[in-house]
Amino acid sequence: MKLYIKYMVSIRCKMAVKEVLREMGLHFIVVDLGEVDVMEELTGDQQDELKAGLLSIGLELMEDKRAILIEKIKNIITEMIHASGELPKMNYSDYISEKLDYDYTYLSNIFSEVKGITIQQFIIIHKVERIKELIIYDELNITEIAWKMGYSSVAHLSNQFKKVTGLSPSHFKQLKSKRRSPIETIGNSDKGTLTQGEINQR
Repeated sequence: MKLYIKYMVSIRCKMAVKEVLREMGLHFIVVDLGEVDVMEELTGDQQDELKAGLLSIGLELMEDKRAILIEKIKNIITEMIHASGELPKMNYSDYISEKLDYDYTYLSNIFSEVKGITIQQFIIIHKVERIKELIIYDELNITEIAWKMGYSSVAHLSNQFKKVTGLSPSHFKQLKSKRRSPIETIGNSDKGTLTQGEINQR
């Protein structure tokens, strides 16, 4: 039985979900970002127990099909930017469409309607958060970060970074007190911080 879980965006979340399932005596086949496959068909009481267990660790069992699709889009973007070694070579729109086997326009319209920001804006916000992480790690210079994150130039990266954060990458690096946002909170506000005209997909 497939189950879909909201806010499940990290390895830590996956470990916590596995523990909840074990405590319930459920046998999982796969526990992935936002998605769990268990051997059993859950009864109504078991679903209620699982909901309560997930809420206790800050997660949420989803049943609404649109919400599930939105969460899948978010998880693909999160994994693509934060977990994978490098970004896909194809356009993000093609990548997401191929992963979910849906027309991108359909996905884009639903996402914008529900989240109040576009998929492109959501991607940019996540890319900037990943850039912050790479700057803090201080293992790559800004040129190497731009290449790693798929920007055509350092200037393109810097402009996008400043539009989201209000700071240049070099200024951000100097601010010791500036910290990254938790992945699960990124793009969860009602409206995005960028206008459509301000961003480019790549």
